[in-house]
Amino acid sequence: MSHTPGARQAQKLKTRQALLDAALGLLEEQSLSSLGLREVTRAVGVAPTAFYRHFRSTADLGVALVEEALGSLHPMIRTTVSPAEDSGERIARAVELIAGHVAAHPAHVRFVARERHGGVQPVREAIRDELARFAEEVRAELAKDAESAGWSEADLRMLAGLYVDQMLITASLFLETLDAPEEERRLAARTAERQLRLISRGRRHWLD
Repeated sequence: MSHTPGARQAQKLKTRQALLDAALGLLEEQSLSSLGLREVTRAVGVAPTAFYRHFRSTADLGVALVEEALGSLHPMIRTTVSPAEDSGERIARAVELIAGHVAAHPAHVRFVARERHGGVQPVREAIRDELARFAEEVRAELAKDAESAGWSEADLRMLAGLYVDQMLITASLFLETLDAPEEERRLAARTAERQLRLISRGRRHWLD
């Protein structure tokens, strides 16, 4: 039974995920450019040759980690600009969502923050491309909002980029205070809300 195609595929996916998880754990203490595939396979308990059944290189593994780290963020980023409710409530909810995501996935957030400007070009490009897709999704949401009437496409893209950049800044802020006292974490949340509110107010008066 273990030799059926379905079982083999399940085992292959399990090993691939184990390699991703092991790499992410090792990257808590080092950058991707210094990570060796033998370190990763040793942590999983498979032969180095098994690595190449799943990834072409450590850079390819890094790109997969980018997809894993950023793929779940699309709904959260859209929440930040959704016109469905009061701006203050929307901002507070967005900040809460970011804080929750950082608390649940600190290693992923730390990996993206480090490798966004790191030494592995394919990974930098993967992060850049994923963030560009975020910005385009945000731009599309902003274009639906009545507040965007009269805005040029260039200005909408600029505003979308501001929101995406601010999401990353907020995530980094929460990452830095992850193990801090409660009061420090509350201060980080208030700071994040004020920063987003500043962008929101500037948006309302941009065409004045």
